[in-house]
Amino acid sequence: MSLATADIAPDTKIIRGSLPLWVGVVTYAVLIISGDRLLLDPDTQWQITVGQWILDHHAVPHTDIYSFTMRGAPWISTQWLAQVLYAEVYAWFGWTGLVVLAATASAATFALLARYLVRSLNESAALIFVAVALALTAPHLLARPHVLALPIMVAWIGELIAAADRRTAPSFGLLPLMALWANLHGGFVFGVMMVAPIALDAVINAQAGDRMKLAARWALFAGLALGAGCCTPYGWESLLASRKILALGSALPLITEWRAADFTTVRPFEICLLGAIGLALYRGIVLPPIRIVILLGLVHMALSQGRAAEILALLSPLVLAAPLAPQIGGPETSLPSLRPVRGVIVACFAVVLAAGTLIFAEMHRFAPNTSNSPVVAVAELKKLNLERVFNDYDFGGYLIASGVAPFIDGRTELYGEKFFVDHNNASGLMEPENLFRLLGEYQIQATLMRTQSAATKLLDHIDGWQKIYSDDVATIHLRKAGALHTAEPAVK
Repeated sequence: MSLATADIAPDTKIIRGSLPLWVGVVTYAVLIISGDRLLLDPDTQWQITVGQWILDHHAVPHTDIYSFTMRGAPWISTQWLAQVLYAEVYAWFGWTGLVVLAATASAATFALLARYLVRSLNESAALIFVAVALALTAPHLLARPHVLALPIMVAWIGELIAAADRRTAPSFGLLPLMALWANLHGGFVFGVMMVAPIALDAVINAQAGDRMKLAARWALFAGLALGAGCCTPYGWESLLASRKILALGSALPLITEWRAADFTTVRPFEICLLGAIGLALYRGIVLPPIRIVILLGLVHMALSQGRAAEILALLSPLVLAAPLAPQIGGPETSLPSLRPVRGVIVACFAVVLAAGTLIFAEMHRFAPNTSNSPVVAVAELKKLNLERVFNDYDFGGYLIASGVAPFIDGRTELYGEKFFVDHNNASGLMEPENLFRLLGEYQIQATLMRTQSAATKLLDHIDGWQKIYSDDVATIHLRKAGALHTAEPAVK
């Protein structure tokens, strides 16, 4: 090595060896700048309300206390810890705090992904995987509990895969990570289930004489992971809660994030999927059998449910990294460690990002999307002191946050398949008779629906319903004997 090379190698290492840091910094900055997008989901508002209730009562809910249609019905919050964190941050810093918390968790997710990938792949390949993962995950990066659990998921699966690559069992030190995941989000069940296929991969590829011992250690780890998943205020109920989601049947396709992949128009998922198939065919990529099974399982999930695209995007690179390394290029040659220098760099970036966040927050007021927050309409509605209001599904979160009992809200597992489908068909007039049945069966006093919805347009023509408020977002119709329709022709 020449003297000149020795002089520049440390600087090169600082830049070239810090991909996880750069990924985290850029992801955080982009999400902060587009921060309002993190607040698009109407469920964020009821999540905060539930978290505040938990803080106020020093307990977790076991029954519904918010709607008037399901009040008292069994309901647990498997994401109680995330809700508490959101509520606490919101109490101190408002919407800015939620944006920062969600952006930080998202940045940590992709920084961790990059960190695991550069162990096996060169940084160019790792960066491509990270960019694809970000593109597929971006639509679901919202200030909701699952975002706080994403870095836990990457770390958990990353360590399991790393153990399988070494043909060893994972450290029991990972178990507290599972307990944390179980209290943050119900998706921890997926993490427990993934232990089995990864363990099988490790055992099959181990030396013949080590397989029985390794299988026993993985089995012990799996049992302890299952136990760690029950370390929540609900115990075993947390594990069983996912069944209610899966039992929603025909209701799931009606929820955007649960719909199957749609290829009627060209979307990022289709582009990435076709690109991956083309690359595999062109390069003749070969994978171990169990890794192929795991990958196909992730692809199946992503095709079946839109929300699973983020799981495929974040976890498939971890599954593929080690087998792909000999075929597309492994990590760069290691250079002398510069951890003290990196520590200074990380500290400097943290200061700069914090300062930038404060400055941007002063210039820009973060707020939820107004299309899901009928602020003025609800203010008018509360003046009427009504107890039974038929509302649009997306308005349920804002109603809960405003102290108004909703007909329905984002806790779909609470309401069940039939109730949700009936409401959807009623509000969209796919089955108009359902609208009048629900209005009568639940003794509805007023409706709060989107101004452009089919049900709102119909009620404009129905005698006995008086339009008392309307804006670009929501319209209120009040049940009133003797009220005449506001447009021709009359429909009785």
